[in-house]
Amino acid sequence: MDELDQLDDATAAQAFRSLVRHLRHRADVQNIDLMGLAGFCRNCLADWIAEADPAITRDSARRIIYGMPFAEWKERHQVEATPEQIARMEASLKKNEAVDEKLDEALDQSFPASDPPSMTEPGR
Repeated sequence: MDELDQLDDATAAQAFRSLVRHLRHRADVQNIDLMGLAGFCRNCLADWIAEADPAITRDSARRIIYGMPFAEWKERHQVEATPEQIARMEASLKKNEAVDEKLDEALDQSFPASDPPSMTEPGR
């Protein structure tokens, strides 16, 4: 088991809240720059929240991350992306795809391609 999986939920939640507060404080850091360097941004964090709890809408999750409606944050802080920023982000996203493919492969190898015989053969 990975050390990350051994981290208790309360500690992980506190670290996550610290990360979000840091990103709220650093509104000068553009999402596209985060994407270009790390392959994720504030919107990704909001998407992960919404995926973890389907009762939370994407808009609500973004409000949690941004501390305000996303449209308001964009109006206050977002600037137009440069061609260089877009190129860095696209290159970074390609790295994410490689990780996603490896995870998909690992899942394929860990699960059988079909149901076990006892589930597919009559009378068993």
